[in-house]
Amino acid sequence: MARVIVPVGFSLGPQHRYVRPADPEPESWEVHLGGDMVDLNDAEIGVYGAAFLDVEGHSNLRVNRDWLVQSLLTAPKPQADAEGLVTGLLERGLLLEFDPEGPLEEVFRRYRLFPTAEGMGTTPEEPEYHRMGHHNKALVAVHNTTYTMWAFSFLHPNLWTACEYLAAVDEGEEPSGLTASQVAREVALNLPMMIATQCAFLDPVVDL
Repeated sequence: MARVIVPVGFSLGPQHRYVRPADPEPESWEVHLGGDMVDLNDAEIGVYGAAFLDVEGHSNLRVNRDWLVQSLLTAPKPQADAEGLVTGLLERGLLLEFDPEGPLEEVFRRYRLFPTAEGMGTTPEEPEYHRMGHHNKALVAVHNTTYTMWAFSFLHPNLWTACEYLAAVDEGEEPSGLTASQVAREVALNLPMMIATQCAFLDPVVDL
C-alpha cells in the first residue's frame, strides 16, 4: 500500500499581537507538538489545515503527499510552493508519512495517540462498531480493538507499547489472540480517518 500523510500535533489557534489599534492579521499560528509549541505562518497553517480536509479520502487511505501537493496547487487560492511547504512540515514533524500496512513498530514507538472526541459506544443495529464524534454526532465507527486503543493508549509511553499491552490482555485479563503487529495494523488503517475528523491526534513522544 502507498504511504499516507497525516497531521501531527494539536492546533492551538491564531496568536495576535498586543497592539492598538488591533491588527486583524495573526502574528502566527501555534501548534502543540510534543513538549513544544511551534509557530506556523499563514502559508504553513494553510498546508497543515489542508491535510485534514478530505475525510472520505482519509477513510479510504488515498491522501498521500502527492494528493496534498496537488490539492494545494489547485485550491481556490493556489499555493505555488506547495511541494516545498509540505516537505518543510514533514521535516519539522508536523506531518507524518507512513504505510498503514507496512512495518509499524518504528513509527508507533515515536508517537502517542490522544482522544479528542466523545465516545458514543455502540448501537443495537451495529453492536460490532464503536462510534466517536462531536456534539452527539458520530463521525467515525471502528471495531473494539481500535476503539480501546483510541480511548486508553495514551496511558502508555508510546503507541507501540500500548499495542503490546492490548495484545497481551483484554478486558477479562485473558490473552486477546492478537499480536502487537495486528493491533497496530488495525489502528493504522483507521488512524487517518480519526485524525481527519479531529477525533484524535498524534503527538511525538517526549524524552524526559
